[in-house]
Amino acid sequence: MRAAYEAELEELNKDIVSMSEQCIKAIQSAIDFLLTQDGDQQADITGQVQQISHQERDIENLCLRLLLKQQPIATDLRNVSAALKMVSDLERIGDNADDIAEIVAKKNVKPEAVKDSDLLPMARAAEDMLSRAVNSFVKQDESLARMVIDGDDVVDEYFDKVKLDLVKYFDSDNQENIDGVLDYFMIAKYFERIADHCVNIAQWVVFIATGELEGHTN
Repeated sequence: MRAAYEAELEELNKDIVSMSEQCIKAIQSAIDFLLTQDGDQQADITGQVQQISHQERDIENLCLRLLLKQQPIATDLRNVSAALKMVSDLERIGDNADDIAEIVAKKNVKPEAVKDSDLLPMARAAEDMLSRAVNSFVKQDESLARMVIDGDDVVDEYFDKVKLDLVKYFDSDNQENIDGVLDYFMIAKYFERIADHCVNIAQWVVFIATGELEGHTN
C-alpha cells in the first residue's frame, strides 16, 4: 500500500516538473513575442497557458486523492500541501505570460526599444529564476532554493531602473507615445510578479526540506 502511495507521490513530482517546464516555455515565448512581435506567437502563448491551467486542475485532483487515500505521514503532508501551493503560483506565472502577450499584441512597445533597455535583462532574470526554482524542486535542494529567493533582488533592481527610465521620459519633451510607455511599465510589472511567484515556489521547496515556511509573497 505504501509503495503505491509513494509511486503516486513520484507521479505528482513529475507532473509539477512538466507544468513548470510549460511555464518556462510560456515565458520564453512571451519574451520572443516582445522582441519579434510575430502575430502567430500570441496564439501559441494562449495555447500554452490553457495547457498550464489543465495541468493545474489535474495536479490539484491528484493532491486531493493523495490526502484522502490513506493516513499520510508528516513528510507527505508537507509535500502535498506545498505542491498545491506551488501549482497555484505556476498557474499565475502562466497568466502573467499571457498578460504580457496581450499587451505586446497592441504593438505600442517597439522591439528596438526593448532590445536596448533594462526590460530585456529583467525578463531574462525572471526566466532564469523560474528555471532555478524548478531545478531546486527536482533536486530538493534547499540551498539552490535560497539562491532563487536572493535572486529576486536582481529583478527588483532592474524594475527600479525601468521606473527611473520612465520618470526621465516623462520629464523630457518626447511624450508622443504615452500608451507605449504605460504598456512598457505594465510588461515590466508582470515580469516582476513572475519573479515574486518564483520566490514563492522556492519558499515552498524550503518548506518541504525544513518544515518552516518563511516570508511569503502574494
